[in-house]
Amino acid sequence: MRVEPRQQLLEIWQAVIRHSYPDDKWQWGGRDGSNSISDAEQLLCILGPATEIDAFTIDEPDRMAKDVQAVLRPLGGLTDIPLRLIEAVDEYLQKYTDESGTPIFSCDSYFGVSADADDKTLLPRQRNQPVVDSFAISLSLSLAAIGFARQFRESVKRRAILDKLDDVEARASKRLTAAMVGLLRCFTVNIFDVDSRDGRALCRTVNQSRLSDRRIVTLLHKELREIRASLRDVTIGSGAGLAEDLELPDRLFECGWGWGIIRDAPAITTRADVGEQQEGMAEPAPYIYFTVVALDAIEALFSERTRLLGLLTEEQQRLAQGLQLRWDLTQSYWSKIAVADFGGVRWPLEDIPWQRTTEKETEYFSLHVSSIVVQDLVRKRARDTDLDRVGRVLEELANRSRITRRVFGGDEAYQLHAPGFTINLNGSDEDGGPRLTWVMSDFAPLLLQRTISLAGLLGDPELRGRMLTLADQIWAHLHDRRLRDEDRRGLWDQPAQVFPPFTTEYDKPSWYYTKRVVDGLMTAADVITSPPLRSTSLTEEATYLLSEADHLFDRELLKGSPSGGQAIRGELQELRIKLDRAWAIRDGRPGTAVALANEILLRLDRFAAARDDDVDGGF
Repeated sequence: MRVEPRQQLLEIWQAVIRHSYPDDKWQWGGRDGSNSISDAEQLLCILGPATEIDAFTIDEPDRMAKDVQAVLRPLGGLTDIPLRLIEAVDEYLQKYTDESGTPIFSCDSYFGVSADADDKTLLPRQRNQPVVDSFAISLSLSLAAIGFARQFRESVKRRAILDKLDDVEARASKRLTAAMVGLLRCFTVNIFDVDSRDGRALCRTVNQSRLSDRRIVTLLHKELREIRASLRDVTIGSGAGLAEDLELPDRLFECGWGWGIIRDAPAITTRADVGEQQEGMAEPAPYIYFTVVALDAIEALFSERTRLLGLLTEEQQRLAQGLQLRWDLTQSYWSKIAVADFGGVRWPLEDIPWQRTTEKETEYFSLHVSSIVVQDLVRKRARDTDLDRVGRVLEELANRSRITRRVFGGDEAYQLHAPGFTINLNGSDEDGGPRLTWVMSDFAPLLLQRTISLAGLLGDPELRGRMLTLADQIWAHLHDRRLRDEDRRGLWDQPAQVFPPFTTEYDKPSWYYTKRVVDGLMTAADVITSPPLRSTSLTEEATYLLSEADHLFDRELLKGSPSGGQAIRGELQELRIKLDRAWAIRDGRPGTAVALANEILLRLDRFAAARDDDVDGGF
């Protein structure tokens, strides 16, 4: 893989600091203004790698790497760097908390307005309405901030700083709880008639073998029966229809996250203080984009870091269990739909582009569903052949989106990237304001992240190499889209540099886009630091070679060296260390063990050859 995550992340950090900390004070906002999502993305461009990648540690000053210190030097010295970041987090938490102490999750400037609206003025309630991204990004930021504060605490003795850390941790914990409650209230189950538009669209999606609709419905009921039974326990409080409707033979369903808090979703009962739980506006129907955003964020609640640092309180653990149940059911549902094998020659996922029941078809949805499928295949320990089928989907998506193919005259495929794909947020106009929209424009960085993640799961070297090659091509595309002006070099996004038909030039960074590039690079770092591929045949070869080396080494010790001396004894001691090392890494790194075994055998043969020469010389 030619992507160099360490170098690229350091360049991004340098650019973030240059833009965000020009006059010894954190400066908020980018291309899309300042709001609770954008400002969190801006912070996570630094806090994400700092809390997830050991080599980028900054909350333990004594362990901070020299190159990390160098790019963050504008923030101050070793202890100043983490303190400045804590102050920025504290400012964010205060900025997005109202006078009553309720966390604010408004999207504000991230909202668009439907093109057919006569009056495009947003009502106050619309402007302050959260979406799933609001809760998801706050969940990520809160977990990062709590862990960062706890680790930094070990290096601090001043009472004033300790008090600030306590305050930041308390505020972040409250925001975390509120974000978890918000995600619970955004979950929904959409139940619909088999003969409705939604029902026909779902049947058409899974019917890759030209079966009758009646047969497809029967197969779907059978395939989803366990999920249907479990969903009866979670529909309460999610704004869904009656739970018993799930059992009707003429009904089908979808589950996942709507675009925001579901209309008429009741407040969640919790012992924690989360402030006022505002009423929702979102239609009770899942959106693929927001479902994937929620799934990715919720996964952090069960990570090893969250568990080891004890980042969740007892009440948060209870809420996390509710989210995990919804996470499991949603993962299973969409994966079963995407790879439904009802006698067809291809999966529904492979029928690109994916068509959602309530939205028009787009390659974007194929990419989102692919990520869900990969996670489910990993959980089931699927074969490389199944993972390879997803890989071919990603290759096709890179082609269709003009990442690995050029844009030709009259081609409009580039619009998937710029200006992006627009989602209508249904239900947002019920109070008389214009219908809100949401623009997805992160196709390339999301494709990079999914491709690298899939490559890390493949055991076959050839398949893995193909995915890494694709990742390199996507990265080359992303690299060419960086802003080029001196102050913001290393940030994103300038699509006009790779898509000539798109003529808009930007002079400010998009934190929405840059944060997702950072996520891709973090995934690359995770894959690189994971153990290399293991080969059974190579392990066997290493075992045979090391067994022979062990035997010859012991024989050499028994016979004694041809000329003896301290130097020879030192060389034999060195061989013993290498032999022990080779045995120790044989299972995890068999290729390296083979290389060490060959070196040891060659050096032992030199001893044997020298002994033979001494014997011949004696005659």
